[in-house]
Amino acid sequence: MARFFLPPSEWSSATLTGDEAKHFAQVLRGRAGDTVTVFDGEGRRADAEVLHVSKHEVSLKLQEASVPTPPLPAITLAQAIPKGKNMDLIVQKAVELGVARIQPLVTKNTIVHPGEGKSDKWRRTALEACKQCGQDTLPEVADAVPFDEWLANHGTSGLRIIASLAPGARPMRDVLHDHPGTREVTLLIGPEGDFAPAETEAALTAGFLPVTLGDIVLRVETATLFCVSALRYEFA
Repeated sequence: MARFFLPPSEWSSATLTGDEAKHFAQVLRGRAGDTVTVFDGEGRRADAEVLHVSKHEVSLKLQEASVPTPPLPAITLAQAIPKGKNMDLIVQKAVELGVARIQPLVTKNTIVHPGEGKSDKWRRTALEACKQCGQDTLPEVADAVPFDEWLANHGTSGLRIIASLAPGARPMRDVLHDHPGTREVTLLIGPEGDFAPAETEAALTAGFLPVTLGDIVLRVETATLFCVSALRYEFA
Protein backbone atom coordinates (compact mmCIF):
# COMPACT_ATOMS: atom_id res chain seq x y z
CA MET A 1 0.00 0.00 0.00
CA ALA A 2 1.34 3.45 -0.91
CA ARG A 3 2.57 5.54 2.04
CA PHE A 4 2.33 9.31 2.39
CA PHE A 5 3.63 11.83 4.89
CA LEU A 6 0.84 13.72 6.65
CA PRO A 7 2.33 16.22 9.14
CA PRO A 8 0.80 16.25 12.64
CA SER A 9 -0.74 19.68 11.96
CA GLU A 10 -2.69 18.23 9.01
CA TRP A 11 -4.31 15.26 10.74
CA SER A 12 -7.39 17.26 11.69
CA SER A 13 -8.00 18.27 8.07
CA ALA A 14 -6.76 14.90 6.72
CA THR A 15 -5.57 16.47 3.46
CA LEU A 16 -2.44 15.74 1.46
CA THR A 17 -0.95 18.83 -0.14
CA GLY A 18 2.21 19.85 -1.99
CA ASP A 19 4.55 17.12 -3.17
CA GLU A 20 2.54 14.39 -1.44
CA ALA A 21 -0.65 15.33 -3.27
CA LYS A 22 1.24 15.65 -6.55
CA HIS A 23 2.79 12.23 -6.12
CA PHE A 24 -0.59 10.59 -5.49
CA ALA A 25 -2.52 12.41 -8.19
CA GLN A 26 0.03 12.79 -10.98
CA VAL A 27 2.67 10.11 -10.45
CA LEU A 28 0.56 7.24 -9.11
CA ARG A 29 -2.60 8.50 -10.86
CA GLY A 30 -4.60 7.65 -7.76
CA ARG A 31 -8.32 8.23 -7.55
CA ALA A 32 -11.15 8.50 -5.06
CA GLY A 33 -11.86 5.19 -3.36
CA ASP A 34 -8.22 4.14 -3.18
CA THR A 35 -6.73 3.20 0.20
CA VAL A 36 -3.39 4.56 1.36
CA THR A 37 -1.32 4.66 4.54
CA VAL A 38 -0.28 7.95 6.11
CA PHE A 39 2.26 8.62 8.85
CA ASP A 40 3.05 11.79 10.78
CA GLY A 41 6.81 11.43 11.31
CA GLU A 42 6.32 11.22 15.07
CA GLY A 43 5.45 7.52 15.20
CA ARG A 44 1.75 7.59 14.29
CA ARG A 45 0.26 5.86 11.25
CA ALA A 46 -3.20 5.17 9.88
CA ASP A 47 -4.86 3.70 6.82
CA ALA A 48 -7.07 6.14 4.95
CA GLU A 49 -9.68 6.13 2.22
CA VAL A 50 -9.22 8.73 -0.51
CA LEU A 51 -12.34 10.89 -0.76
CA HIS A 52 -11.41 13.49 -3.38
CA VAL A 53 -8.46 14.10 -5.68
CA SER A 54 -7.33 17.33 -7.31
CA LYS A 55 -3.97 18.44 -8.67
CA HIS A 56 -2.98 20.14 -5.42
CA GLU A 57 -5.03 18.41 -2.71
CA VAL A 58 -6.09 14.90 -1.78
CA SER A 59 -8.73 14.66 0.94
CA LEU A 60 -8.79 11.56 3.11
CA LYS A 61 -10.95 9.73 5.60
CA LEU A 62 -8.61 8.45 8.29
CA GLN A 63 -9.11 5.10 9.96
CA GLU A 64 -8.02 4.37 13.52
CA ALA A 65 -4.43 5.40 14.12
CA SER A 66 -1.76 3.20 15.65
CA VAL A 67 1.54 4.11 17.28
CA PRO A 68 4.11 1.31 16.84
CA THR A 69 6.91 1.21 19.39
CA PRO A 70 10.05 2.86 17.97
CA PRO A 71 13.22 0.78 17.95
CA LEU A 72 15.60 1.02 20.89
CA PRO A 73 18.16 2.22 21.53
CA ALA A 74 17.54 5.65 20.05
CA ILE A 75 20.60 6.20 17.87
CA THR A 76 22.08 9.60 17.12
CA LEU A 77 24.44 9.31 14.16
CA ALA A 78 27.07 12.05 14.31
CA GLN A 79 28.55 11.73 10.84
CA ALA A 80 31.54 13.56 9.39
CA ILE A 81 30.45 14.50 5.87
CA PRO A 82 32.12 12.23 3.28
CA LYS A 83 32.95 13.23 -0.27
CA GLY A 84 30.75 12.73 -3.29
CA LYS A 85 27.17 11.59 -2.84
CA ASN A 86 27.99 9.20 -0.02
CA MET A 87 26.17 11.32 2.55
CA ASP A 88 22.95 10.78 0.60
CA LEU A 89 23.51 7.03 0.80
CA ILE A 90 24.32 7.19 4.50
CA VAL A 91 21.17 9.16 5.29
CA GLN A 92 19.01 6.80 3.27
CA LYS A 93 20.36 3.61 4.79
CA ALA A 94 20.59 5.00 8.32
CA VAL A 95 16.88 5.84 8.16
CA GLU A 96 16.13 2.32 6.93
CA LEU A 97 18.05 1.00 9.93
CA GLY A 98 15.98 3.11 12.32
CA VAL A 99 18.27 5.89 13.56
CA ALA A 100 16.57 8.65 15.54
CA ARG A 101 18.77 11.60 14.58
CA ILE A 102 21.51 12.46 12.09
CA GLN A 103 24.03 15.20 12.81
CA PRO A 104 26.32 16.04 9.86
CA LEU A 105 29.74 17.26 10.99
CA VAL A 106 32.50 19.30 9.40
CA THR A 107 35.88 18.09 10.69
CA LYS A 108 39.48 19.04 10.01
CA ASN A 109 39.79 16.27 7.40
CA THR A 110 36.39 16.85 5.79
CA ILE A 111 37.00 17.19 2.06
CA VAL A 112 33.59 18.45 0.92
CA HIS A 113 31.89 21.26 2.81
CA PRO A 114 28.11 21.33 2.46
CA GLY A 115 26.68 24.10 0.32
CA GLU A 116 23.41 25.91 0.78
CA GLY A 117 20.44 23.59 0.54
CA LYS A 118 22.34 20.39 1.36
CA SER A 119 20.59 19.88 4.68
CA ASP A 120 17.20 20.24 3.01
CA LYS A 121 18.23 17.70 0.39
CA TRP A 122 19.25 15.23 3.10
CA ARG A 123 15.92 15.81 4.86
CA ARG A 124 14.06 14.98 1.65
CA THR A 125 16.17 11.85 1.32
CA ALA A 126 15.24 10.88 4.89
CA LEU A 127 11.54 11.41 4.18
CA GLU A 128 11.64 9.32 1.02
CA ALA A 129 13.44 6.55 2.93
CA CYS A 130 10.74 6.62 5.63
CA LYS A 131 8.03 6.30 3.02
CA GLN A 132 9.80 3.41 1.32
CA CYS A 133 10.81 1.34 4.34
CA GLY A 134 7.76 1.72 6.58
CA GLN A 135 9.50 3.82 9.21
CA ASP A 136 6.87 5.99 10.94
CA THR A 137 9.27 8.20 12.88
CA LEU A 138 11.04 10.73 10.68
CA PRO A 139 14.59 11.17 11.99
CA GLU A 140 15.79 14.69 12.56
CA VAL A 141 18.52 15.68 10.11
CA ALA A 142 20.27 18.65 11.68
CA ASP A 143 22.21 21.37 9.87
CA ALA A 144 25.91 20.65 9.48
CA VAL A 145 28.11 22.15 12.21
CA PRO A 146 31.85 22.15 12.97
CA PHE A 147 32.99 19.17 15.02
CA ASP A 148 34.33 21.27 17.91
CA GLU A 149 31.08 23.23 18.18
CA TRP A 150 28.97 20.07 18.21
CA LEU A 151 31.16 18.32 20.78
CA ALA A 152 31.06 21.33 23.12
CA ASN A 153 27.26 21.30 23.11
CA HIS A 154 26.68 17.55 23.01
CA GLY A 155 24.89 16.05 25.99
CA THR A 156 26.33 13.36 28.24
CA SER A 157 23.46 10.88 28.39
CA GLY A 158 23.58 7.37 27.02
CA LEU A 159 26.34 5.29 25.49
CA ARG A 160 28.81 7.25 23.34
CA ILE A 161 30.94 5.44 20.77
CA ILE A 162 33.57 6.64 18.32
CA ALA A 163 34.79 4.42 15.49
CA SER A 164 38.54 4.82 15.77
CA LEU A 165 41.84 3.64 14.36
CA ALA A 166 43.61 4.79 17.51
CA PRO A 167 45.55 2.32 19.66
CA GLY A 168 43.51 0.93 22.51
CA ALA A 169 40.19 0.80 20.66
CA ARG A 170 38.17 -2.25 21.70
CA PRO A 171 36.08 -4.51 19.49
CA MET A 172 32.62 -3.03 19.11
CA ARG A 173 30.87 -6.20 20.28
CA ASP A 174 32.82 -6.11 23.59
CA VAL A 175 31.81 -2.51 24.26
CA LEU A 176 28.16 -3.24 23.46
CA HIS A 177 28.15 -6.34 25.66
CA ASP A 178 29.33 -4.12 28.54
CA HIS A 179 26.23 -1.92 28.19
CA PRO A 180 23.12 -4.13 28.14
CA GLY A 181 19.78 -2.37 28.15
CA THR A 182 21.19 0.79 26.62
CA ARG A 183 18.38 3.14 25.52
CA GLU A 184 20.43 5.94 23.93
CA VAL A 185 23.54 5.73 21.76
CA THR A 186 25.55 8.44 20.05
CA LEU A 187 27.65 7.02 17.23
CA LEU A 188 30.53 9.20 16.01
CA ILE A 189 31.98 8.39 12.58
CA GLY A 190 34.89 10.27 11.02
CA PRO A 191 35.66 11.32 7.44
CA GLU A 192 38.08 9.89 4.90
CA GLY A 193 41.41 9.75 6.73
CA ASP A 194 39.67 9.53 10.13
CA PHE A 195 39.47 12.29 12.70
CA ALA A 196 42.49 14.46 13.35
CA PRO A 197 44.38 13.30 16.47
CA ALA A 198 43.21 16.35 18.43
CA GLU A 199 39.59 15.62 17.51
CA THR A 200 39.89 12.01 18.63
CA GLU A 201 41.46 13.11 21.88
CA ALA A 202 38.68 15.64 22.45
CA ALA A 203 36.03 12.97 21.87
CA LEU A 204 37.71 10.57 24.29
CA THR A 205 37.97 13.31 26.90
CA ALA A 206 34.24 13.95 26.42
CA GLY A 207 33.51 10.32 27.30
CA PHE A 208 33.32 8.61 23.91
CA LEU A 209 34.49 5.00 23.93
CA PRO A 210 36.79 4.06 21.01
CA VAL A 211 35.79 0.96 19.07
CA THR A 212 37.60 -0.89 16.33
CA LEU A 213 35.75 -2.37 13.39
CA GLY A 214 38.39 -4.99 12.63
CA ASP A 215 41.61 -5.19 10.66
CA ILE A 216 40.11 -4.24 7.29
CA VAL A 217 40.02 -0.50 6.65
CA LEU A 218 36.44 0.37 5.74
CA ARG A 219 35.16 3.22 3.60
CA VAL A 220 33.23 5.85 5.54
CA GLU A 221 29.80 4.74 4.38
CA THR A 222 30.64 1.09 5.05
CA ALA A 223 31.86 1.88 8.56
CA THR A 224 28.66 3.79 9.33
CA LEU A 225 26.34 1.05 8.16
CA PHE A 226 28.46 -1.60 9.91
CA CYS A 227 28.12 0.24 13.22
CA VAL A 228 24.41 0.99 12.96
CA SER A 229 23.69 -2.59 11.91
CA ALA A 230 25.74 -3.92 14.83
CA LEU A 231 23.73 -1.75 17.23
CA ARG A 232 20.46 -2.96 15.78
CA TYR A 233 21.61 -6.60 15.95
CA GLU A 234 22.88 -6.32 19.52
CA PHE A 235 19.82 -4.62 20.97
CA ALA A 236 17.03 -6.05 18.79
